[in-house]
Amino acid sequence: MVVASQLRPGMAIRLEGKTYKVLGANYHAGQGKMGGVTHAQLKNLSTGTLLDQAFRADLKLEDLPIEKQMMEFLYSDADQCCFMHPDTYEQLEVPASVIGSRVRFLQPQMQLAIEFVEGRPVNVVFPETIEIQVIETAPPTHQQQDSTLKSATLDNGIEIRVPQFIKAGDVIRLDVESLKYVERAKGARK
Repeated sequence: MVVASQLRPGMAIRLEGKTYKVLGANYHAGQGKMGGVTHAQLKNLSTGTLLDQAFRADLKLEDLPIEKQMMEFLYSDADQCCFMHPDTYEQLEVPASVIGSRVRFLQPQMQLAIEFVEGRPVNVVFPETIEIQVIETAPPTHQQQDSTLKSATLDNGIEIRVPQFIKAGDVIRLDVESLKYVERAKGARK
């Protein structure tokens, strides 16, 4: 059991018979006789729907253990992504809906942590940044300032904005959540 005032992002809880992952939680202390309140953003692990919920700070909730396993991505089909445990070679199919829009960044042999709640995969943990190749962009122009951005297409088809000096074939580091250019990858051709 966990007290509502101790909820933290990443935790899993059971509320009214349903399992949720805590995406965000803010505790607001009460004044005088008013007790504190915790506002939490929850994601239903069965349906994927989001729920904003306010809890009394002293309310006890059932917390569920989250188990993480490193697995290797093998392939994906229309709605499933296949992963393999590197030691046992056991294969696991994770619904693409669990991974969400980040499914576009999966590459064969990529090692990722998969989170399980009650034996069911509920999340695939991506690194904050990944290295990916630019396949198409306008040639660099030296007349313009270096602070201007141009559009570029990555090898997975995503279009982003990159600095002027980036050219087709360069490998860049990309922030997975914001889809923003971070830097040119170390050791990439110049």
